[in-house]
Parts: sequence; structure tokens; C-alpha cells
Amino acid sequence: MTVTGPNLLVLQHIACEPPRAYEDELLDRGGRLRRVMVDRGEPLPDWRTFDGIIAMGGPMGAYEDDRVPWLADEKRLIADAVSAGTAVWGVCLGAQLLAASLGASVAPGPSPEVGVLPVYRTDAGASDSVFSAMPDEIEALQWHADTFALPAGGVQLARSDAYEQQAFVVDRAYGLQFHIEVGTALAAEWGEVPEYAQSLEALMGERALPRLLDRIAAAEDEMTSLARALFAAWLERVVGAPPLDVHVPAPVNPN
Repeated sequence: MTVTGPNLLVLQHIACEPPRAYEDELLDRGGRLRRVMVDRGEPLPDWRTFDGIIAMGGPMGAYEDDRVPWLADEKRLIADAVSAGTAVWGVCLGAQLLAASLGASVAPGPSPEVGVLPVYRTDAGASDSVFSAMPDEIEALQWHADTFALPAGGVQLARSDAYEQQAFVVDRAYGLQFHIEVGTALAAEWGEVPEYAQSLEALMGERALPRLLDRIAAAEDEMTSLARALFAAWLERVVGAPPLDVHVPAPVNPN
């Protein structure tokens, strides 16, 4: 049976940061997406024509409105969508933009957090309709230097040793600081972005990228499987997508 899935708006801020595993889950469910390359000046569409919004990562800071003029318009769009009860899924910069759009502070953290590192689900996360699909501890890709405060009315869903805020939910909007949607091929493209390469080498020294790619390769299957499980829970329990039918083969009669 073909499942008709939701139509999502994807706000993308650099070519090498697509939704990847999240997008794969959506398309496998018969869903559709409209990708807007915000960094290239593509106009923001009417968010009200979509079932939900995905906001992805990027090398800019959520607070750099003077340097990146389109940030203000995007934060306004996200704020209006959340206020109207639209489902939102923000990742890395997308989570920071979500927090900022809700009035929370976003700023550089004490030091960059880069690597495949532990992320811990909170007690509130364990009882959340989406994050209940996440184990108490996971290994996730981190590649950021900024952090955010928990927005008013937000519920903290995950934390790490270096950064207290790793995931949160406000109404139907979810923000994730960490990456589990990324595989080795895509991470290799990130290593070609000057801002990303500089933060990586500053923390891990020369030949940091090959070592990091080895770590990602070892955790890739587990990360992307979890990405799809979390996103499936968001699609079904927040966006309202129909569940996938599970077809169990009839037993074979040996006679």
C-alpha cells in the first residue's frame, strides 16, 4: 500500500547540510518536501501551505542578523509557525534559530563541541512522545560552537557533558543541537567548509577529518537508524502522518 505522507518545508542554509536521514524517512513514507536554499537568497514561501517545517544547520550564527540579513525573516517565519501550532524540527543552527525565534538567547559557548560524543536523554525526554524512541545515552555527531538557552515554556529533552542544552520541545516544535542524520560521505563534505574545518583542526589537530570520519563510520548505522526512528515518531505523533503498514508474511505450510 502506498502511504501518502506529509508535505514539509525544508529551510536549508548550506548545500552540504540537507536533512539526509530525516529526508529519507519522509520520502519512504510517500511524503514530499520543498527545499528552500535560504543562504542563496531563495524567497521564503508561505509556511501555512505545509504540514511542518524542517530547519537545518549552517556555518552562520543565529544572532548574526547584521552579517546575514535573511536570518531575521527566517526567525520571524519560525516564530509565526510555532505560534500557530505548526510542527517544527530544527537541527543544529535550526535548533538555535528555533530557540532565538522564541525569545531565548543564542551565543558562542565556552568552547567548540566537535566529535562523535555521548548525548544523554533527560527524564522528561523519556516520557516525551518523540524522544521516548531515543535510548538513555547515544553517540552523536557534534560540530558546533554556539549554544542556546531553554526557551520559555520549553522542556529539555537531552544534554551532553559539554553543553547542557542538546534538545528541547515547545508545543509541537523540536530542536536538536546534535547530528544523527549524517553519514561519512556527507561529513566529508562538511570538512571542506572553511568554518567547519577550522573548528575541527583547532580541537583535534592535524588530520582531524580522517580520524573523525572513522568515528562517524563506526557509529553511522546506529545514528541514522535512530534519526529515522525519532523522525518517524515526530511525523506520526506530532505532524499526524499515517503510520506505515507492517506486512507480516503468512506462514508457509510445509505440507
